[in-house]
Amino acid sequence: MIHLITGNTGSGKTTYSAELKSKTNGIIFSIDQWNKSLFLADKKPNDGLQWFLERIDRAEKIIMELVQQLENSKTDSILDLGLSKFEHREKFRKFSKSNGYDTKIHFLDISKETRLKRVLKRNNEKGATFEFKVSQENFDFMESWFEKPTEKEITDGIIITE
Repeated sequence: MIHLITGNTGSGKTTYSAELKSKTNGIIFSIDQWNKSLFLADKKPNDGLQWFLERIDRAEKIIMELVQQLENSKTDSILDLGLSKFEHREKFRKFSKSNGYDTKIHFLDISKETRLKRVLKRNNEKGATFEFKVSQENFDFMESWFEKPTEKEITDGIIITE
């Protein structure tokens, strides 16, 4: 089973993924962790969104190869990859379908106010799910970038609310 975890910034995707891991014994792929470990040290001040998207795409090619290995060994994959756009989620649904894998979408539908409080707290406390600071500017950008899953997408999925 491939679990697609989606929700806007601060919705609790990484925390939820850890809880799901304990229930499924699955393996988590967290793009924030990959970005911090593999890419952020090389980021220059003028590198923008496209710079990140190119690196995320390359990382996801490796993630897909690892997911195939996990599926062959009957181990769940928990994809904490943001999945902020319909097109991004569709990429993984098509991958799953073409390989005969089951998928389930988990949508964390959390209010903007709650999410902002969580982000500010995480920035300040730098706890277990902290990978890098999310600025107010980045938080605000994600408000217009994120595409909420459609009713059709979420038909057999799980919706988490506050």
